[in-house]
Amino acid sequence: MAYVYVNGSLVEESEGVISVFDHGVVAGDGVFEALAVYDGTPFAVRRHLERLARSVAGMRMSVAPDPVTVEAAIYDVVKANQIGFGKVRVTYTAGDGPLGSDRMPSQPRLVVAAAPLGPIAPTAKVAVSLWPRNERGILAGVKTTSYAENVVGLSWAIARGADEIIFPNTKGELCEGSGSNIFVVVDGELITPTLASGCLAGVTRDLIVEHLGGVERDLPVEVLKSGLVKEAFLSSSLREAQAITFVDDYAMPVAPGPVSLEISRRFRELIKDNLNP
Repeated sequence: MAYVYVNGSLVEESEGVISVFDHGVVAGDGVFEALAVYDGTPFAVRRHLERLARSVAGMRMSVAPDPVTVEAAIYDVVKANQIGFGKVRVTYTAGDGPLGSDRMPSQPRLVVAAAPLGPIAPTAKVAVSLWPRNERGILAGVKTTSYAENVVGLSWAIARGADEIIFPNTKGELCEGSGSNIFVVVDGELITPTLASGCLAGVTRDLIVEHLGGVERDLPVEVLKSGLVKEAFLSSSLREAQAITFVDDYAMPVAPGPVSLEISRRFRELIKDNLNP
């Protein structure tokens, strides 16, 4: 039996219902976070809650969630579902609204759910998107529930035999995946796109840059298949550091390479030593 949290109550999954007029359903008017759980403990909760608050501000939602309430709900859901290794999803919507894009005064809605996960695949194939991210868009860098672009893009990539899609931005620069950031190794240097590229400030991305090395720099997306990139990996809360084997039909020189393996090893140490970095 699974349990979910909906606006102040921990209930059985079958009872975790929301209104058909919820603006997150009607218009994608909401934000979310996805956290990894290790040995029954959610990882990097503080950072995820800080990003949730930034997303709420970016969406210009009138009421921000109470971080103490959200954190308690996260731990309650993990405990109730006896999650060892898994995922927690925090969704915060604008609440009930009209059947259109305009909002009306309403009580925002907080939903927290969790699920166990299997082992993380060590490698992935990626496909470069035909469609760009808009780094100047009003929601650039905001983790919103308006995820249809990612759904369609990922479906396209999977149909091509890939596991993830990589988006360039409108300037033709390397940006991000549908649910991941990307790191590349050029001339021995670990590089990830800047936030100005339009990518999301991934929690795992930020931890790697801050604690494990790496620099932020914008590169043309063509660099992935130029031979200059010796190895590359995806990062996210659930992928950790996942080596890229193929970019379209181009085989990476080495996967996983020595840098990817070292980052993966050190990130696992970071998880073990500090579950709330």
